[in-house]
Amino acid sequence: MSVPAVRLREANSAPRNPSGRYVLYWMTAARRLHSNFALDRALELCSELRKPLLILEAVRADYPWASDRIHRFILDGMRDNAAKASLHDLLYYPYVEPSPNAGRGLLEALASDACVVVTDDFPCFVLARMVAAAARKLQISFEAADSNGLLPLRAAPQVFSTAFSFRRFLHKSLPGLLSAFPAADPLPKACLPGPPQLPHWLTSRWPISTALLSSEHSPLDALPIDHSVLPAPLTGGYAAASKKLLDFMTRKFNHYNEWRNEPEHNATSGLSPYLHFGHISVHEVFTEIARREKWNPARLALRATGSREGWWNMSPNSEAFLDQLITWRELAYNFCSRRENYDRYDSLPNWALQTLEKHARDERAHLYSLEQFERAQTHDPLWNASQTQLVRQGRIHNYLRMLWGKKILEWSRSPQEAARIMIRLNNKYALDGRDPNSYSGVFWCLGRYDRPWSPERPVFGTVRYMSSENTARKFSVRNFIKRFSVTPVHLFGADE
Repeated sequence: MSVPAVRLREANSAPRNPSGRYVLYWMTAARRLHSNFALDRALELCSELRKPLLILEAVRADYPWASDRIHRFILDGMRDNAAKASLHDLLYYPYVEPSPNAGRGLLEALASDACVVVTDDFPCFVLARMVAAAARKLQISFEAADSNGLLPLRAAPQVFSTAFSFRRFLHKSLPGLLSAFPAADPLPKACLPGPPQLPHWLTSRWPISTALLSSEHSPLDALPIDHSVLPAPLTGGYAAASKKLLDFMTRKFNHYNEWRNEPEHNATSGLSPYLHFGHISVHEVFTEIARREKWNPARLALRATGSREGWWNMSPNSEAFLDQLITWRELAYNFCSRRENYDRYDSLPNWALQTLEKHARDERAHLYSLEQFERAQTHDPLWNASQTQLVRQGRIHNYLRMLWGKKILEWSRSPQEAARIMIRLNNKYALDGRDPNSYSGVFWCLGRYDRPWSPERPVFGTVRYMSSENTARKFSVRNFIKRFSVTPVHLFGADE
């Protein structure tokens, strides 16, 4: 089946090169060989042009917050892709930049002998800028394919300001899109010519990074990245993502709606890092849920109400999880794809900007520097535990991440400084940072997608308030604090 036109974007206006020797897929965001519209498009072009396939997957040395943690997770995925690609008639070219700018010119060199170049369409961080820069340089046809969500980025006519309005739009739009999914495993069915041969001068100048992919424990010491941010206790790649999905569905899913906000139950999916790095697709996750529910699109509710429950006509656990996976995640992609200031303070709604400005000079009961936040050196044991989890594991429990951001707002010198601190800490340590979903999570703490709340409070104004004391009354957190504390703590004076 052809890739839907709404999923494709011409990144430049250059023509195809009919004398090219292969189709080049520059894999940047959908880092997988399954359920990937960009791969489907590349294979479609290979069939049309009767050319072999070359896949370039590279990782720079100088992206913002480059570290052992992020590199290791990406390399895990590259190792899986290399193993999968070796079973098929294509050339997979994994390249890990050994020093800043060492990879400069590689894409252009490979493109010079290609018929057409296909890449992933991703709406934020350095990937969007990399694609835009490449589009200005490449002299042949350059296409970007959108595999980001169930809703194509270009299918939404506007930026949606609330989850309710976006959910209602989804209810109207998704029924016609649920039959156009990427191929689950397209390579075994692809009739490809033998893999192309590359000139020796090219592979000598930019050698394939075989040694770094040989083992999940390959040392990263020689790379010019931040070695102080250690790898997280989590393996990246398609195999690990598939295992994580299976574990969630078999052990946790039946309690998801009841326990997902409980820090000590750990009932969340843990899939966000894999979705961020493209090691698994939202289409695969949705398909697994639909399979277990024995669901088909005929069960969809007829009216687009915008309600969080009932439209899918699935179980409460499925409805709750799909609202996170599709509504909230794709709402974030909608914003980032249409607002260049998605990561800036001035992207907040006017009411939030006005109330935060009104209270910007309010006295703070506590003030902390970036270094104190980073080292979890506040007076609040639950906040410290949340920050410690972020540093150690590359994640914060979903509910506590909201509290984490609210407290940074309360304890920073200004809301602008709070936004900068949240972005820095989240992007540096979180495996799912640098993503539309995480940017929206940060700015939700400051009012994005929310409404004014009463009563008006110091510092917050009418931005939604959260406290560690209330969280400890709602949920069991004692063991969470013990697990992520390095010193004894006093739990708000309350016994549980």
